[in-house]
Amino acid sequence: MLDKNYISRLYITSILVILSSFTGSSFAQEVRELKHVSATECQGCHQDIYLQWSQSMHANSTALKDPIHGLLYKSVIGDPKHEGVKQKGKYPVCLKCHAPVAAKDSKTNLAAMPVYNEGINCVTCHAISGFKGVAKPEGGLRLGVDAYEFSETSLQGPGTNHTVNNWSHPAFPNAANPEIFKSNAICMGCHDQRKNSNKVPLCQTGSEIDSVDGSKDCLSCHMPVVNGKADHSFLGGHSAKMVSKGVLMTMTVAKNKNALEVAINITNKLPHNFPTGAPFRNVYIKLSAYDQQGKQVWASSQSHPAIDDKKAMFMYHLGDADGHASTPPKATQVLSDTRLKPHETRNLNYSLVKDGIVKLRAVAYYDLLLPKMKNKFSNSEYDDLTSSKIIAVTEKYID
Repeated sequence: MLDKNYISRLYITSILVILSSFTGSSFAQEVRELKHVSATECQGCHQDIYLQWSQSMHANSTALKDPIHGLLYKSVIGDPKHEGVKQKGKYPVCLKCHAPVAAKDSKTNLAAMPVYNEGINCVTCHAISGFKGVAKPEGGLRLGVDAYEFSETSLQGPGTNHTVNNWSHPAFPNAANPEIFKSNAICMGCHDQRKNSNKVPLCQTGSEIDSVDGSKDCLSCHMPVVNGKADHSFLGGHSAKMVSKGVLMTMTVAKNKNALEVAINITNKLPHNFPTGAPFRNVYIKLSAYDQQGKQVWASSQSHPAIDDKKAMFMYHLGDADGHASTPPKATQVLSDTRLKPHETRNLNYSLVKDGIVKLRAVAYYDLLLPKMKNKFSNSEYDDLTSSKIIAVTEKYID
């Protein structure tokens, strides 16, 4: 017996063939593989969602669009416009998350087809029909497209039945799949964990979440429902506004005869580490004291906390065999991990002479890159990547 979806697709395609004989238009696009459907074909019916997606890091995830990923890819893998590039004799694992359509075709030239450079586009997610998990039974990891099962004939979505879904395509019927689209499974193929070629853990958000009892729902934060529709901006580590929601910072001050005893409390409100994701993301805190004229008279760090106030630096520190700092692809060990664990509160204590101080101000900064990495992006067009973003501020006035 013929599949109902197949009959529907065949019927629609037949209509397009008839219409093309009158209009002279090509219907070749309608009979190509589902994975090659461009996101641009979705915007006609889903303009708001398309605009959200087009400005997201999902849409800009490839080595040709994301400067940070592009720098690392070119330094470790090769030219993203070359075909047949290998990573230690194998297909580059980076592409399985960052350029999944190319990975499905086992291609490495991201300029070969426009859809290759669309990153995680509409069909990448909405063709997922099952999640196999990232852990292989025999050991090792399967990442990105390898962790999922994909439909070749229908678009998948969160609806509970076909009548409530409106995310269909003329040639590809829709299918309800709430088990995937209303759970973390839709995210974990790429956001669970990742190791470099030296088996050093890099991104590991999934395993961080699994260590927490209670809230484990990625979608409620990263795809909130607004006016009945899931937001497809996928805000995360590249959004300082999003990052700021995950931290609470307060300050208490006790006065004794000659000094101010300052305690800064910073709490991770998230069910995963803070910060999480790419291992070069970091947060640091600076405490400053001001006199009556508004002049800064004291600071907890004279240069950068990574140098002179390490307790105020929250980062995942990777290194080489000699214990020196290393880039993630080349790291051979974890030197330290000072990030806040899920729901952890950490106290930073300072003691300073109180003479002349009328105000204390603590500022938490968030960086996508470590200080040395910023030197790789010296052009002004990268200011948004290299500038430190303020994510929390607390002040106290001293009587």
